[in-house]
Amino acid sequence: MKIFTAQVRGLLLLLLVCLTSALAQAPPQPYGVLPSERQLRWHEIEMYSLIHFGLNTYQDKEWGYGDADPQLFNPVEFDAERIVKAAKAGGLHGLILVAKHHDGFCLWPTKTTDYNITKSPFRNGKGDMVREFEQACRKHGLKFGLYNSPWDRNAKDYGKPEYIDLYRAQWRELYTNYGELFASWHDGANGGDGYYGGAKETRKIDRTTYYGWDVFWRDFTRKLQPNAVIFSDIGLDIRWVGNEKGFANETHWATFTPTGPKGEPNPGPGFANDHESPTGTRNGKYWIPAECDVPLRPGWFYHANQDDKVKTLAQLQDIYFKSVGRGADLDLGLAPDKRGLLHENDVKALQAFGDWQRKTFAVNLAEGASIQASNVRGKAFAPKYLLDNDRYSYWATSDNVTTPEVIFDLKQAKSFNVIRLRENIKLGQRVEAFAIDAWQDGAWKEIAAATSIGANRLLRLPANVTTTKVRLRITKAPVCVALSDFGLFVSATN
Repeated sequence: MKIFTAQVRGLLLLLLVCLTSALAQAPPQPYGVLPSERQLRWHEIEMYSLIHFGLNTYQDKEWGYGDADPQLFNPVEFDAERIVKAAKAGGLHGLILVAKHHDGFCLWPTKTTDYNITKSPFRNGKGDMVREFEQACRKHGLKFGLYNSPWDRNAKDYGKPEYIDLYRAQWRELYTNYGELFASWHDGANGGDGYYGGAKETRKIDRTTYYGWDVFWRDFTRKLQPNAVIFSDIGLDIRWVGNEKGFANETHWATFTPTGPKGEPNPGPGFANDHESPTGTRNGKYWIPAECDVPLRPGWFYHANQDDKVKTLAQLQDIYFKSVGRGADLDLGLAPDKRGLLHENDVKALQAFGDWQRKTFAVNLAEGASIQASNVRGKAFAPKYLLDNDRYSYWATSDNVTTPEVIFDLKQAKSFNVIRLRENIKLGQRVEAFAIDAWQDGAWKEIAAATSIGANRLLRLPANVTTTKVRLRITKAPVCVALSDFGLFVSATN
């Protein structure tokens, strides 16, 4: 009997050990709301472009009135491939084409209005600029997206129910004729003075109800382009950051609770709580990260008097660290000139920006380091996964360990001035504060500290730091960590 009891105890003990081990190997529970698959793909893109080109280019305007003659549009040297290749050289991974701006001129041969590219000299009236950009993007490996302005200053029925049928028919053409889109882009510029088929008057609409955005996005976008993220200033998938400087706030939460001026949820484009957009909402109701949009020039459309005002490499670097480096995506506006090409100054700026990115992030100086973590959840979540270049393999701690640390022994003195961290956002945005220390003069010295991490966090140090060991300390988190990346880099010189 005693032998049998001992055997039972042994089996129970073995079962307890196995159960404890299994629990230790179980992944952490997700925290808060989580990104969808299309949002994950968007985070991975990091940088793309918004292309503005049309009749405004030939009128030296930002917003056309809707009365310009389509015969003005004649880009005799237009080459979509050259534009796409310049964007790719700049480190951009996608392109969103403004297929129709507020003036109503359509860059594709739409059946919905005569105010389109077939009425211009371009390609002898047989052109389709949306098609040419789409094909160039596919050929050179860039994602393709589209914007079609809801406000149409040319349409005679704008402001009436009939225009909604026309507008949705335009989107149906764009959604069904140009392959898979990564983004459907929408803004809040709606209503005002315009040509409106010759009426030449001011028309106002109720932006919260006129377009029927909820029905449109549900019945059109989600069904016809299920993999496209929907961008608008309030955000369905992606929110506007609240400025056109390309900056998110230093603390940036991908979670957000959009509200209108009266506190109503999801009010539609044009009614955003913009003051909260640069930061987001900690523990917000939805996963809606920010897009940071900014033109390469002062204007979104080409203006010859801005040829010497193209952003410098230093300015682009600053924008990069304050957008991509804060877990947002960067949308860099590009504007072809009257030839149908990017100006030489724009091409040079993009090349320099891309070269800097490639040189800076070519070598992770933390690779090959010996890593020691204060806590490890189990072998499946070892700290070695911080250095494997996989955004979704990760180091995790036990459930009750929320302020761990990791030491990277670099084995020899190395100099760096950029630090990168990423969380496995499939499990939510978890960390609320962290610090980085360097081993100097026989002791740890703090060299950087910040708050949110999320999909990507880049820290620029004011000067190079030379050390043999680096320590990461998580100083505040509501749950255990799930960190997927740690990198040390040297910013390339100009």
